[in-house]
Parts: sequence; structure tokens; C-alpha cells
Amino acid sequence: MLSTIERRQEIVMLTEKLGKVSVKELAEKFEISTVSIRHDLNELNNLGLVVRSRGGAVASNRLTKELSIKEKHKSNHAIKQLIGKAAANLINDGESIIIDSGSTTEEVAPYLSTKKDLTVMTNGLNIANELSNIPECEVLVAGGSLRKKSLSFYGADAIKQLGNYNFSKVILGVDGIDAKCGITTHFEPEANVNQAMCNSAQTVIAVTDSSKFNKYSLYSILPLEKIDIIITDKGIPQEYIDIFESLDIELQIVDA
Repeated sequence: MLSTIERRQEIVMLTEKLGKVSVKELAEKFEISTVSIRHDLNELNNLGLVVRSRGGAVASNRLTKELSIKEKHKSNHAIKQLIGKAAANLINDGESIIIDSGSTTEEVAPYLSTKKDLTVMTNGLNIANELSNIPECEVLVAGGSLRKKSLSFYGADAIKQLGNYNFSKVILGVDGIDAKCGITTHFEPEANVNQAMCNSAQTVIAVTDSSKFNKYSLYSILPLEKIDIIITDKGIPQEYIDIFESLDIELQIVDA
């Protein structure tokens, strides 16, 4: 039988997939009482992970939906290229850095072609492929299992490997960014790898287009105050500009 936490995670994912769920159906699926399911839905509603409705719950419009890497490429591509260029401008010759998997972080790689004597670790198969075209770049790939939907490597091997290195910067992708939840992602093992990346780097650079603000996924990577630099576009909500200023986080805004 699933634990309470595991059951609630399943409920959130099921609600996201179907759009809405009913107390009766969930009670039958998990073989528990309708009273327990109502309690689950009330708690998830309080966290903003679902929206309570009569007889059940509907998906939260603040919970991000996971797209494949191919689908992500089609979304805000021009802005992502500008963000990638701005992030690459922060990298100096001779640095050792990490680039997280993702479609925005992938846009950083081509702009590193003019850099010299770089060492870059990544957990993104697509990013490793891009980096292979850069002559003066030593490419390290975090080991582990390949998640085909995001073309990312994850697992205990990747986390252990990251613990053996010290990097100057990590360029971190974002599935959702929220004032309360911080930076989040859809897949718990990837969140664990991302946390290890941040622990291995002196400076955390988050890259995201403005559509990810006020959205969050199920698994937390790190709170906002742990970000050193964030690069986004001019669609960023004013409240986040104020938050980053109060936290002394460097904010770079690109304009398409």
C-alpha cells in the first residue's frame, strides 16, 4: 500500500493528466475511505497542487505540465536563444561549469564556441551533443539512467559523480519558479541531481523564460534565495523583480 505522501503525489499526477478527479473514483482506485480522500484533496488544495471542487478536484492552473524536449523547443525559442547567449556571456575562458538538461540550457552551448579551455559537465544528452562541436571544450557527462522524455541522466551514479567535482558555475533550467516553492521540476530524481549540481558549484545561474513564473512543479530544487543570478525576459512579473532585488539576486532581462 502506498504511503500518504506517495498517494498524494499520485493524486496530483492523475489530476494533471485527466483534468479532474472525483472522490469516489479515487477512493476506489486507492482502496481507502472517501473521508481519507477528502482529507488528501483538502491538503493538496491548501498547497495549491489541485483545486478543490464539488465531489472531487480539478487541476491547478499554476501547476506546470511537463512537455517533452521536442515540445519545449517549440516554445518561446527566440527568447530562449537570447537567454542562452546572455548566460554564455557570463562564462569566462578556463572555467569549469555545469549545464543542466533542458531546452533553454541547450541554447547556451552554441554561444560557448568562442570560449577557450572550458570544462563542461552536463546531464543532458542533447547538450553533450552540442558541446561536442566545440574544439576547446572538454565535455563530461553525468552518469546514470537516461530519461528519454527530457534526454537527461539521473540517479545515484550521477549524484555521486557530481560530489567529486568543484565547479565555478551551474546553469540551471527551470520547470516552474514560484515565490513560495522556489525552483521546481517534475521528476524527483532530476530534482536530486539538480540539488547536487548546485552543491558542487560556487555560483547558481537560473535561466528561464517569463512563462515559468508563478508556476510550480511537484518537486523542489532550491529556494529563491539560493540563486545568485537569474536571466529571463521582459515578461517577468514586477513582484519577482522586487523579490530578487530584496534578496540581492542579480537579474538580467533580455528583450526580444
